[in-house]
Amino acid sequence: MPGESLEEALDAARSLREEALPAVLTHLGESVTDASAVRAVEEEYLRALEAIREGGHDVELSVKPTQFGFDLDLDLCRQAVGRVLERARGEGLMLWIDMEGSATVEDTLALYRALRAEGPGVGICLQAYLHRTPADLEELLAVGPAVRLVKGAYREPPSVALQKPAEVDAAYLRIGRRLLEAEAGDPRTRAVFGTHDLELIEALAAVAREVGDDRGAPECHLLYGIRAADQRALVRAGRRVRVLISYGEAWYPWYMRRLAERPANLAFALRALLTPERQPPSRET
Repeated sequence: MPGESLEEALDAARSLREEALPAVLTHLGESVTDASAVRAVEEEYLRALEAIREGGHDVELSVKPTQFGFDLDLDLCRQAVGRVLERARGEGLMLWIDMEGSATVEDTLALYRALRAEGPGVGICLQAYLHRTPADLEELLAVGPAVRLVKGAYREPPSVALQKPAEVDAAYLRIGRRLLEAEAGDPRTRAVFGTHDLELIEALAAVAREVGDDRGAPECHLLYGIRAADQRALVRAGRRVRVLISYGEAWYPWYMRRLAERPANLAFALRALLTPERQPPSRET
């Protein structure tokens, strides 16, 4: 994180843009169960959109449904996210909907489909390690979706998700291929890959060439401060890269929950902090 405030996050986005690295912004927080707190989150994102407009930033937004009252009232969540999306569309900006634990997938996909039916400018995250994801993607392809594919960072049982890193990598590549094929054949579809795994990124670049995707694929969304030199190298190689910048005061409970859910997240973070330019490709994300 560059800091807790919106201003610090946008300062970081401005610096990255000078190096041809546009950003995605997310305000940390989740599991909000109070309507007044949902309204405060909505106002924060509307404030961010205003600051993005005034500053002329090339910044997209990414939101977590549970931060918008998903666990409290699905209609409240849809309305609140919808108002932020409406403002983002008015500014010509993309709004991404993050995917959380497996218990939320069905309703999160329903939220996405409802918002996508109203128009473009909204994307959804899918997790490669979930057994259900290939079928979910096939269903979404009918609407010309924007999809950010990640490996998956929540601890899930074997009945729900793949457990072995090699199996997750193989699933990621299979699903990524299908997504790139769809992007090559449908101008409405946008394929984005949220991974720091350089081997997978290069494999997907080969797939993009094979299927005739001419958009400079693969587009990657990478975390702020993690393997920064690799991010710049990808840009020099002609890849489209956006940097996900998180900000907000809720970083500590968010961080501790991620570590409790999956200790491998800690190993990934420590390797990135201690040996950011010499580590082998990450297999966690």
